Amino acid sequence: MDWWSGCLPGHTSVFLVTELDWTTTDDRATAYLRALAMDAVQKATNGHPGTAMTLAPVAYLLFQRVMRHDPTNPTWLGRDRFVLSCGHSSLTLYIELFLSQYGLTMGDLESFRTSGARTPGHPEHGHTAGVETTTGPLGNGLATAVGMAMGARYERGLFDPDADPGTSPFDHHVWVIASDGDLEEGVSGEASSLAGTQGLNNLVVIWDDNHISIEGNTAVAFTEDVVARYASYGWATHYVDRLIDGNIDLPGVYAAIQAARSESKRPTFIAMRSTIAWPAPKLQNTAKAHGSALGAEEVAATKVELALNPDEHFAFDADVLAEVRAKLNIRVAEERDAWTLSYHAWRAQNSERAAELDRILSRELPANFNTSIPSWELGSSLATRKASGEVINAIATVMPEFWGGSADLAESNNTTIEGGKSFLPTSTQMPDASPYGRIVHFGIREHAMGAALNGMSLSGLTRPFGGTFFVFSDYMRGAVRLAALMQTPVTYVWTHDSVGLGEDGPTHQPIEHLWSLRAMPGLSVVRPADANETAAAWHATLHQHRPVGLVLTRQNVPTITDSLEAIVGLRRGAYVIADHEAPTVLLLATGSEVQLALAAHNQLAEEGISSRVISMPCLEWFDEQDQAYRDSVLLPSVRARVSVEAGATLGWWKYVGDRGRVIGIDHFGASAPDKILFQEFGITTDAVIAAAKASLNDQS
Repeated sequence: MDWWSGCLPGHTSVFLVTELDWTTTDDRATAYLRALAMDAVQKATNGHPGTAMTLAPVAYLLFQRVMRHDPTNPTWLGRDRFVLSCGHSSLTLYIELFLSQYGLTMGDLESFRTSGARTPGHPEHGHTAGVETTTGPLGNGLATAVGMAMGARYERGLFDPDADPGTSPFDHHVWVIASDGDLEEGVSGEASSLAGTQGLNNLVVIWDDNHISIEGNTAVAFTEDVVARYASYGWATHYVDRLIDGNIDLPGVYAAIQAARSESKRPTFIAMRSTIAWPAPKLQNTAKAHGSALGAEEVAATKVELALNPDEHFAFDADVLAEVRAKLNIRVAEERDAWTLSYHAWRAQNSERAAELDRILSRELPANFNTSIPSWELGSSLATRKASGEVINAIATVMPEFWGGSADLAESNNTTIEGGKSFLPTSTQMPDASPYGRIVHFGIREHAMGAALNGMSLSGLTRPFGGTFFVFSDYMRGAVRLAALMQTPVTYVWTHDSVGLGEDGPTHQPIEHLWSLRAMPGLSVVRPADANETAAAWHATLHQHRPVGLVLTRQNVPTITDSLEAIVGLRRGAYVIADHEAPTVLLLATGSEVQLALAAHNQLAEEGISSRVISMPCLEWFDEQDQAYRDSVLLPSVRARVSVEAGATLGWWKYVGDRGRVIGIDHFGASAPDKILFQEFGITTDAVIAAAKASLNDQS
């Protein structure tokens, strides 16, 4: 039998495909999955049952029939990736992980949304096996998936660039289920536009078009032709518009999936009409079913509609469960064995690339990594953004997994890998383009860049970086926060770090940003003092596997640190760069203001006042040190202290104490050259000297 999938005028398409092999066992299994979604939310008394009920057969189709995956090895190199962008419908994923035997038990489903459970309200990467990414806020999952698809292509270029399409062990698909809310969020549009430009044919997004959100019908805020929008992005589009007695047209979805698998140049967008909470008699197609338990009476009535026992809770017929799992195990074994043969053949023919893969999987840096790091002579002068650019290019010569770009600010951020070619599909007419290029053009899309960087890094096979002006870190904060939650090894190159950027004025001059980002758990913010500390910052960052933000100057700063001392000291977050035998006042500084503290140190000495200068490029790393080291730097006996940083002052009191003084800026900047602004705002050597004396004279 052939199946027809309807479409809107102007959209793709008609499918003539082999009938979906769907049995009564599959019907029974999905009925139990819908019931589990209801039961879990009912027991927790909160959650999102409706979407999980609706999506149960689609997720089942992907896990049981479509995706290449291995429940016994959730991090298998050959697996497809599944991203539930609508993370509030976490039960959609959890019940499939239970059914497929990823380690979740019926007890885990009963513990949904409780303390310590492996089934938290939203799926968390690293917490539950089989969760590929923490999606969190709507839109970020889809945008992260775009990065996953980009990363998959780059990885293929690293390890198997010459294989025919679809024949490499490094070929895989990224499957996304997205909601109305995902597509309303701007980050998904940013990322989807980028995906179309990149021609990511390994990416498939299924939109659950159910027309319902918390405030009711989505028509109150969401009325554009979404499919046409995706077509304009350059995606292959399919609209599975038919409902079968209120249920999803699953054969139509399967047909669209089959078409997506044959795409060679475009990502695929499948719009799937659905009814939220189907087949609940009273609450299907209602806003209440979106984010509230259905209630015992409605749960029981729905189970009757599903031909299940209304008095049973967290039930699953043993014979159905055994049959479904057995069929999946057979398919998994066949696909894993075929992949393994391909992988071993690749290793036999590509010994050097296989050795590179082994090094990366073991989280080892190249043998010549340390010697690749450049250094600068004392007294030279260079903006730290330019020093970073030189370090990036030096590292790129020895570290092939190192790649990245900028949100259309490459010349300002100094993020271009010279000779690296632009990461673009073969269909583009742009010069120096390569599908495996190392230079990523994210466009003016900071939030999408942040999310894509997460996706690019999650496989663990590459170390991506992305740049923009520091003030625009606000635009990407949601993705940065997810990086901090997941501890993805992403590096942010945030340049133009203070009022020192000058004439662009207060809209572009970051003030509150340093402390705002330092408040984010899991993120390391590094503001190097000079070129050598910048090199040391990259050195320390790539020796770790967590997100780091490098905060860099536009203006030139003098080289005041020794290269080796910077590498040793910076990795500990703070270290002494100038000292007297018995200092009476401590001068703390970061970034371009370290030079001011050093000048004050020398002038204070001429007046007979002994001081210690402490460069504090990364407060997070300093706070991680043991108490003995922290006390050796910030001498507890010396209560006279001054901090100086061209930004908000609010967090420095932790380090200067009750007798300390803090020099900074707690107001917006102005449009003028950097030297004038520092003078007008009191970020000067004289100000440091005056503050040191005031702190020394404070007897409180």
